[in-house]
Amino acid sequence: MHYDYLVVGAGLFGATFANLARSNGKSVLVVDKRSHVAGNIYTERIENINVHIYGAHIFHTNNKAVWDYLNQFTTFNRYTNSPIADYKGEIYSLPFNMYTFNKMWGVKTPKEAFEIIDGQRKGLGIEKPQNLEQQAISLVGTDIYEKLIKGYTEKQWGRECSQLPASIIKRLPVRFTYDNNYFNALYQGIPIGGYTQMVENMLDGVEVKLNSDYLKNKSYYDEIADRIIYTGPIDAYFGYKLGYLEYRTLKFEQEILDIPNFQGNAVVNYTDSETQFTRIIEHKWFEFGKDDDGHELPRTVITREYPCEWVSGEEPYYPVNDRKNSELYEKYVNLSRKQDKVIFGGRLGTYRYYDMDLVVSEAMSLFDCVGAI
Repeated sequence: MHYDYLVVGAGLFGATFANLARSNGKSVLVVDKRSHVAGNIYTERIENINVHIYGAHIFHTNNKAVWDYLNQFTTFNRYTNSPIADYKGEIYSLPFNMYTFNKMWGVKTPKEAFEIIDGQRKGLGIEKPQNLEQQAISLVGTDIYEKLIKGYTEKQWGRECSQLPASIIKRLPVRFTYDNNYFNALYQGIPIGGYTQMVENMLDGVEVKLNSDYLKNKSYYDEIADRIIYTGPIDAYFGYKLGYLEYRTLKFEQEILDIPNFQGNAVVNYTDSETQFTRIIEHKWFEFGKDDDGHELPRTVITREYPCEWVSGEEPYYPVNDRKNSELYEKYVNLSRKQDKVIFGGRLGTYRYYDMDLVVSEAMSLFDCVGAI
């Protein structure tokens, strides 16, 4: 059979494009080298809990078109992301807000908190932050930087904060209110039934081949479709001929515990440098500790996340968008422009970290551009 589109990757980008293409009368084949759909937002039912196998994903957006589109395939619960930080046994509220400032300094008013942060910032003479360390201190001062940012960030990226670009932390929420909602988004939540079920609904009626590696059978797949939407790593597509783009990856340590409550929150960040993992996820609290029928869950599932440097064969998570890698990526982009029937998209195809709503928005925009062809 010949297809209008071959979509490489059954993650959120690929599923969105495939759904829109099929809904508009196009023939589509989706292939994925994994044994499941949904990519890194894949959830698996364990102990009647939808466990986020590849790390926690909380959907949030201000884009009503994206929200309305996804609500065709799922119903989101009312989960609000309010993580906490553990620094050597001290518990702090995240994102940084008046609860954090009160615990750190004993202050009660925004004016008091601002004066302390402003004094610490001015004491170091930071005018235009040149790196992540300076950017963090300019936002929250030295005390919070040392306790709640430095250790966590250096574990996450495997580099000193002074060697990381300021842009990584620019979107960090800092609030002089008692608001501990991490995302400043109109719409947010977790799909009831899990992300996998949502993506399966998106791909309903679309032909999907799992355990199928496009790059290992490239010549065959290239022949059976008019156009290819490729969401894998752009450097892998070209056989790494110009070199490897760098990523950070994650190792996961999962436990099933015979207790109803391990940490009392879905996300706890461990911000000291001595603790090897960055956070512990307790998955049941994404769904308020209950199953889909509203029954209390007697057991719990936790996952510890250990960041590490990516090597070939492992799952790439976070692109290292420093100057060296950005320049290498641009060279691959130049190669990609010579591929007449291939369009590169998604997190790996464009070497860019996306929030989920932007993934969907980009896929929708892509189909608007090419769908009529």
